[in-house]
Amino acid sequence: MAMKSLSFLAILSLLALTLPLVISSDPSPLQDFCIGVNNPANGVFVNGKFCKDPKLATADDFFFAGLHNARAVTNAVDYGVQGQNPPHTHPRATEILVLQEGTLFVGFVSSNGDGNRLFTKTLKQGDVFVFPEGLIHFQFNVGRSPAVAFAALSSQNPGVITIANTVFGSNPPINPNVLARAFQLDAKVVMDLQNKF
Repeated sequence: MAMKSLSFLAILSLLALTLPLVISSDPSPLQDFCIGVNNPANGVFVNGKFCKDPKLATADDFFFAGLHNARAVTNAVDYGVQGQNPPHTHPRATEILVLQEGTLFVGFVSSNGDGNRLFTKTLKQGDVFVFPEGLIHFQFNVGRSPAVAFAALSSQNPGVITIANTVFGSNPPINPNVLARAFQLDAKVVMDLQNKF
């Protein structure tokens, strides 16, 4: 009888370990592709996104000309000289970055269990770097000219958590005393940082 109970507990333990892996994976795409639309009235709802009706897709939906033309950067992620993509994480995706032009200093930090080790490289044209799923990582232009990089993520919904925005720009704000203790800072310094976000 004790052996049957032990076998049952072992099977139950294995199921408990594997079930979260099944539940937490990306859902399978329900169609061949999803071309995002701004107006839901013109689309269909697939895996949490509004997509253009696939029957109306054309080759132009998969094409863009003009990447060789520099444009003004209007977002926070800028690889201009001294530009950066600040420390952030994608909780549901691994990221691969290919440097097309310029020089980037990139890196990621392993988890607490691995000692928070920092892995860095200085990338030059044609180099590739992989940022493992969920780990905090960054890119910083250390060159003398703008950099151009292409990134791909392994999830339909990778998520992004920019560390400074999340910690100092939460809504409502995290109690400054909590952050002061966590970062070993004066609460006034924390409040100043919170005011910047």
